[in-house]
Amino acid sequence: MEQLWFTALLNRVFGGIVLSLLQALGIHPRYPATPISNSFAMEVMVALILVIFFIAVRLRLSVENPGGLQHAMEGIEGFFGGMGDEIIGHHYHSFHAYLVTLGLFILTCNLLGLIPSFESPTAVPIVPLGCALLTWAYYHFHGLRANGFGYFKHFIGPVWWLAPLMVPIEIFSHCARLLSLTVRLYANMFAGEMVTLVFFSLVPIGVPIIFQGLHIGVALIQTYIFVILACVYLGEATAHEH
Repeated sequence: MEQLWFTALLNRVFGGIVLSLLQALGIHPRYPATPISNSFAMEVMVALILVIFFIAVRLRLSVENPGGLQHAMEGIEGFFGGMGDEIIGHHYHSFHAYLVTLGLFILTCNLLGLIPSFESPTAVPIVPLGCALLTWAYYHFHGLRANGFGYFKHFIGPVWWLAPLMVPIEIFSHCARLLSLTVRLYANMFAGEMVTLVFFSLVPIGVPIIFQGLHIGVALIQTYIFVILACVYLGEATAHEH
């Protein structure tokens, strides 16, 4: 496995500990000498970037003299808050922090590949799948929390005698959401990175800048789509009409 420099650093420092932990769990990595993958290392990098960003915002908070960083964070918070209010409803505040964190994490992952010697972790299937699984579990949890066992009524359908037909359809539909969220994000980011790499190898000057701009556009659009679908699923799960 070809390692990025940050992956090599993590493997050098934490590789032994990670390998011992994986083996204790009965997991045997394909490359025991380098148990930390590039995608995981890039997720760690994204987490570090976001932690530093949040700390910087917190240190510069000011009511009298807000700076550019504070205005940027307020704009991001307002954007996701407006999306949640419009789609989920007045009770969106409970999910606001999750939506902002999810959006910033996916966007940073998408854009990380623009930096030389890094790659977008969302261009590897396991990372979009992790985001999809977390969102899937999150909206089901809050659906149960908001409606109790009445949450499962919408799996049955409008009348009880349709249950044998509706239950398999609903289960398949909810499982298909995992596939939809994962494949849409992964396929678009993977294709974007491959196109950029191809044109960098063919025409290293000038032309790739256009595709870098397209990559940024795709990164923004895919982040928006993922978060707006999370809002839709949360709105459906927590509505009290179930």
